Amino acid sequence: MASCRGVHRTTTQFSKALLRSFSTTSKPSHRNNHQHTHEFLEPTAYVGSWWHSDPPKDPKDAERRLALLRRDYAKQVKQRRKQYILEVELMRLELQRKDDARREALRLANEEKKKLKAEAAKVRAQERKVALEEFRQTLLKERAEKLENWRMKEKRREENKKEGSELLRRKSSLWIDEPELEKKILEAIVDTIPL
Repeated sequence: MASCRGVHRTTTQFSKALLRSFSTTSKPSHRNNHQHTHEFLEPTAYVGSWWHSDPPKDPKDAERRLALLRRDYAKQVKQRRKQYILEVELMRLELQRKDDARREALRLANEEKKKLKAEAAKVRAQERKVALEEFRQTLLKERAEKLENWRMKEKRREENKKEGSELLRRKSSLWIDEPELEKKILEAIVDTIPL
């Protein structure tokens, strides 16, 4: 049973490793890409140079040579550090320039959007103003028509009233003779007209 577990564990580990190797992308990541594209310096002659040429026989001479090599190495390291700092600063400046250009482009795009938005708002406000003015004109026209209609009706009513009162005045102002009056009264009594 223990051997079964061991076989199962090794096959599982093997299958995981196999899957991991298949699942890795063919495109290297930044770090891998840097490792593949890094240009190494040429081998330096300083490494082991103090004993390759002719090994010193005197320890003081060896110390002197070693001190010279250390001083030269320190100078080279200092020069390389300066070069690295300069490259890093140039990269930082380039990134900052790109970032500033991107920010400027975003700012300009935002300004353009705001300008277009403001123009669209102006156009909408103008359209609303025109529509409101048209609506007011329509209301004024309708009110004027209603007022005119009301005036005409009032005038007609006044005219009808005047005509009725004039007719009544005319009929009441007729002078009826006495024999005629008796006849009319008798007619009114006999021929009653229901109202």
